[in-house]
Amino acid sequence: MKRRKFLTQLSQGTASAIALSSPLAAQTTDWATHYADSNELATHKIADVSYTKVQLKWPRFVGKNGRRDIHGYGPNVGVCVLTTDQGAVGWGMHGKREDELTAYLKGKRVSEVFIPSEGVTDAKALGFDVPLHDLAGVILKKPVYELLGRKKPILTKCYSGMIYFDELEPKEGSVKTLANGLDKLLDNCKHDYDLGYRQLKLKIGRGNIWMPKDEGLKRDIEVTKLVAKTFPDCEILVDANDGFTIDTAINYLEGVRDIPLFWIEEPFAETVADYQKLRAWTNVNMPKMLLADGEANPDQKLLRELEEKKLLDVHLTDMIGYGFTPWRKLMPELKKMGILASPHAFGELLKSYYCSHLTGALGNTATIEGVPATCEEVDFGAYKIEGGKFIPSPAPGFGMKLLKKV
Repeated sequence: MKRRKFLTQLSQGTASAIALSSPLAAQTTDWATHYADSNELATHKIADVSYTKVQLKWPRFVGKNGRRDIHGYGPNVGVCVLTTDQGAVGWGMHGKREDELTAYLKGKRVSEVFIPSEGVTDAKALGFDVPLHDLAGVILKKPVYELLGRKKPILTKCYSGMIYFDELEPKEGSVKTLANGLDKLLDNCKHDYDLGYRQLKLKIGRGNIWMPKDEGLKRDIEVTKLVAKTFPDCEILVDANDGFTIDTAINYLEGVRDIPLFWIEEPFAETVADYQKLRAWTNVNMPKMLLADGEANPDQKLLRELEEKKLLDVHLTDMIGYGFTPWRKLMPELKKMGILASPHAFGELLKSYYCSHLTGALGNTATIEGVPATCEEVDFGAYKIEGGKFIPSPAPGFGMKLLKKV
């Protein structure tokens, strides 16, 4: 994620966190548990705040989408490690790294900046949102979904988000002009199918940059039909990364209208007028398909307007860019409006696992974005996919161990 985009989302998330009501406002609060947990967190002071990076490795080369060139083999992800004076350790992805905020957090009792029933309570500590959730879970010996109030997690579908324009990339060891065929794309779908995914998200929008518009649209339709035919027991999602116009989007949907698409994501740069036109068409022709948006440079005010007008079905703002605690507040608001969630998680498997705890506690999630990856520096723990659903780790915190020495 670009720094400017991240900071914008983080500031929006901070505003949401500040707006949180009293930590005991939820009617379901178990007061005895609340006080016991708070007292336990109060016995721990944050003694050290450290930073490092972990290299995530995707199982294959990831190429182009509708607006970006090659993505490569996996990101080098920054993480923060919090250690208390009693030796408890929590870690995870973090917000903007600032020496002033690091110094501010040191010496704080965990209970001063975090309450299980609410999350991060100090806006200045929001950049440590995920590490604090992990740390609290470790101290209290509870998985994060239990911190959020649910003993047994709600299980949610998950999709593979790694099917890109694979046929446009060069074959291994070949010159740049020699591209793969569609068999390569199907091979990648099969790889993820074998991992347990029963939803496949296909990138579309080839005609935005990489192919002539008509030829690209034709290829998008061809690929969608081919994957749906080859994997009949999978639900198909499509994502144009804002690579269509409203007219191109409808032309594409006309071409695949016999396929029961689960959703179409970011078909174009969102406007009320364009989404009104798209919704009018889908209501008549593909009424069960969900409209999902809000990943790229999200304007939260516009998203709320689209949602209130029932022009969107699924809210996609990034898990880390917006923040775990702000997402905890946003989820019930979306539910009241009848809007589903699916926090953006592409690229970083850690974010997919964080999402599984959020939805495990709060539900209201259409599906979780899955990102197959390995990492020699992280023990990912007991997460798994069964029956096409994401099962979060029941271990304390987020249930992952950082193997890299910091």
